[in-house]
Amino acid sequence: MNTATKTPWHLWVVGLLTLLWNSVGITSYLMTRLGKLADLGMTPDQIAYFDSFPVWANSVWALGVWGAFFGSVLLLLRSRWAVISLAISVVGLIGTTVFQHFVTTVPADMSNPVLDVVIWATTLFTLWYAMKMRREGVLR
Repeated sequence: MNTATKTPWHLWVVGLLTLLWNSVGITSYLMTRLGKLADLGMTPDQIAYFDSFPVWANSVWALGVWGAFFGSVLLLLRSRWAVISLAISVVGLIGTTVFQHFVTTVPADMSNPVLDVVIWATTLFTLWYAMKMRREGVLR
């Protein structure tokens, strides 16, 4: 008897949309780390802000964006490891938020509270969704 759980249609929607969304974070992270921010139209002051990040801030940013990106990939692959990857992304997001709100001052022209809320909502929703899919036996 086959007890495999069929992949629900919404897994593909959530997985693909979050993969696209998380690709934006990966692009931003890579452009920063590769010194290509001027190519994105950033000013010298904005670039200096990113260049001032300490190692730990870059590390938690990496955990956040890469954890979310691979979490979406693993979700599409129906892997139970998606939950762990997405939990790591939450840890990274917590660290990045602490850095931005308590350690440094984000330049006024780069502050976007609405974007911050959208990032938090998307990250927490994706983790919740992966946990739900794991509980329902969709992730293996």
